[in-house]
Parts: sequence; structure tokens; C-alpha cells
Amino acid sequence: MLTLLGVAVVVVGFAVRLNPLLVVVIAAFVTGLFAHLAPLAVLAALGKAFNDNRLVSVALLVLPVIGVMERAGLQERARMLITRFRGVSVGHLLIGYMAFRQLTAAIGLVSIAGHPQTVRPVLAPMAEGAVEARTGELDPETRYAIRAQAAATDNIAVFFGEDIFIAIGSILLMVGILASSGIAVEPLHLSMWAIPSALAAFAIHATRLVLFDRRMRRRAEPRA
Repeated sequence: MLTLLGVAVVVVGFAVRLNPLLVVVIAAFVTGLFAHLAPLAVLAALGKAFNDNRLVSVALLVLPVIGVMERAGLQERARMLITRFRGVSVGHLLIGYMAFRQLTAAIGLVSIAGHPQTVRPVLAPMAEGAVEARTGELDPETRYAIRAQAAATDNIAVFFGEDIFIAIGSILLMVGILASSGIAVEPLHLSMWAIPSALAAFAIHATRLVLFDRRMRRRAEPRA
């Protein structure tokens, strides 16, 4: 029962806003000592847990790096870069990103981009800059519409692209569920059937982006 004091330490520590790492370490030692573990054994358990989950920890390390780069002006630089290429519209930019994202997801590189790594700090500012180059300062409604299109493009590309990769979790889940129902399906067959769906999704969303691009161009015409 006393081992549950570790939970109380976490609750109190976060309530008084102590350093999260310090709270977790103290909670681990409190739990371990009341579980009759030696201090070195507790330390070894902490090290083993970190080592077993180091891949998760490495992914989390990207977030503070992105935050520092944003603070140093990453979004502004991305917006300024795209304004130099006046021939590139928001439609061209997002369709190109969708093709890149879907192709890389199809070969298993799902984590090569994403909302925190590319959409928020790079893609959305570049899409805003492509429209601002023609229309000038954006109103809040247009700005949020462009950001929504950038986020939707990433979601659609990954959702339909990753199913082509044979070892992705969703394919293996479907194979397992069908096998439990007595239906034998090879993962390769599911991946092949995902290709037409991915192509259709690309064509449909690319059409939506072209229409969105035309709306942005019509908005710029009175200024021309």
C-alpha cells in the first residue's frame, strides 16, 4: 500500500509546479524504497525503463528543437523564402507537399514529416506567404483557412499513403482481425489494394487544392 505514495508525490509535485523530471525521479525512489528495493536497484530500473523507451524519448527531443528554431524566426524565414518565387501558388505548394508526403509514407517513412516538424513551422507559413505575395496582408479568416488546408493535406497524404507500406500497423491489424475470423489475407494483397485508394485520394484532394488556389487568385484580382 505504501508503494502508492509515489502517485501522491507525482500529484503533489505537479500541483505545486515543481520540475517534472525531479518529481518523477523522487516518485520513483519513494515507490522503490517502499517496495524494499535498494537505491541502486531503483536507479537501475530507471535506466532500464529509459533504455527500453529511448525511441519515444528521441522523438520528443525534436519538439524543443522546433520550438527553439521557431523562436529564432523559422516561420518568418519560411514565409520570406516562398515570396521570392512568385510563380509558386498555394495550390502548387500543397500539391507538391502532398506528393512528397504520400510517397514517403508509402515506403514507411511516416515520421519524416508531420504537424509539429513541418506543417506548423514550415509548410503553413510558406502557404501563407504564397498567398500574401499576391494579395498582401491576410485577414484572420483567410489565414486560418490556409493553415487548415496545410494541416488537411498532411493528414490525407499520410492516412492514404501509409496503407501502401506492407509493415504498417494498420495493415497488420487488418490481417490479424481477418485471420481471427478465419479469412486468410496476405499483407501484400492489402497493400496493393491500398494503391487505388491512395491515387483517388490524391486526385480528389489535389482538385480541392486547385479550387482553393483559384479562390485565392480571385481574391487577388482586385489588387492587380
